Amino acid sequence: MKKEYPRIIIAGIKGGSGKTTLSLGLIAALGKKGMKVIPYKKGPDYIDAGWLASAARNPCYNLDPFMIGKEKILSSFKTHFGYANCAVIEGNRGLYDGMDSKGTYSTAELAKTLKCPVILVLDCTKVTRTAAATVVGMQKFDSKVNIAGVVLNRIAGARHENIIRESIERYCKIPVLGAIPKLGKDFMSERHMGLTPFHEHPEVEKAISFCSEIAEKYLDIDKIWKIAMEAGVRDWGLGISKIKKTNPQPLTPNSIVNIGVIRDSAFQFYYPENFEELEKKGAELIEISALKEKKLPDIDALYIGGGFPETNAIALAKNKAFRNSLKRAIEDGLPVYAECGGLMYLGSALVLEGKEYPMAGIFPVKFALEKKPQAHGYSIVEVSRGNPFYKKGAVIKGHEFHYSRVVNPYAVSEFNARNIYFAFGMKRGEGIINGMDGLCYRNVLATYTHIHALRTPEWTSGMIKKAEGYKRQR
Repeated sequence: MKKEYPRIIIAGIKGGSGKTTLSLGLIAALGKKGMKVIPYKKGPDYIDAGWLASAARNPCYNLDPFMIGKEKILSSFKTHFGYANCAVIEGNRGLYDGMDSKGTYSTAELAKTLKCPVILVLDCTKVTRTAAATVVGMQKFDSKVNIAGVVLNRIAGARHENIIRESIERYCKIPVLGAIPKLGKDFMSERHMGLTPFHEHPEVEKAISFCSEIAEKYLDIDKIWKIAMEAGVRDWGLGISKIKKTNPQPLTPNSIVNIGVIRDSAFQFYYPENFEELEKKGAELIEISALKEKKLPDIDALYIGGGFPETNAIALAKNKAFRNSLKRAIEDGLPVYAECGGLMYLGSALVLEGKEYPMAGIFPVKFALEKKPQAHGYSIVEVSRGNPFYKKGAVIKGHEFHYSRVVNPYAVSEFNARNIYFAFGMKRGEGIINGMDGLCYRNVLATYTHIHALRTPEWTSGMIKKAEGYKRQR
């Protein structure tokens, strides 16, 4: 059994400090040295995770304490590490930022859970010696967090770097592991609340190569590697070796179902663990494009994740044949689970700059995109009504991430006549409208709330059960 897990967390003092660029560069640079790196992301995030996976050429797994839970984090970390040489974990927001004043679910808490050294990225714009005071504060705020080194970012020149480097090494007693200058060339363009999704970036390999060159030129990769290795050979002291790896029960031909996944440039937000959990339970996943294909393949259930349907509204609207095929299948009883962008696609239309683009029309609601976030952060829903996938009374933790909103709330008055209803009440978060989420019709459930299968195993069992039922009835 593997007992060594070399690992580091890349953290910052705020969002936008340069964590993702550093993480991408380090992962790619280590890859060039022949290292197999497994990337992880803390926080409810798909976009950064997609970039990290591209740089590592391995899936990026989530380690968010709220989304998954501490015990599942330990098990997932070990299982997905496999026979890699190193784990690079990207934190989110500031190191100590969490849900409350106690920093609950913060990157710092994850670092303590994994006994993982932290590399702190420090934005040095218009600051010199005060940078050291900032790091001292970060060190003393929680002495149980191992801040093992600092990377200076947005350095103005050699004099700027020397003053900050000397100040940190004198007062903080930790090494400066690199100094990245202000970069005029930016391949990592942003949209909404983060980077442009790598699926839509015109030069993904070039952007990752650029980050790798930054890391190789400005970071002391050997020192960073040494820090990761020293963490790897220490005793975990977490009882992780006692966690038993459970194997799925042997599958019978009757238990295997085909679950379609709409995965294209419009729908791209999925946690790989969700796919894994479905496959462990006997599902074969079939990728489908709502942009290119004219009809649904032979499937027993459908999973539509989040994404940016608004950037593909014209193409989605033009593919009427696929939308009609989906609608017929739903009327026939096809189980469908949709999140965020998938919810928008199942509405009647997307409204962009005053123009309407027809969608699948399962629900008589229209969605418009706003310039400001309509919901962003952790969410908690309570299942208030019977539905295809969850038991009434269940409490589900997830997250919301969208700029869209319903622009014809009067359509709710039509729901009863169409046998449409809400299955969720929001305990935390915004939902679709009036504190409600989880629109249902026949065997369809569509929600703004994204879930993670490791925290919500009932989602997996619900998907498999409905798929098996639909397969039998056909």
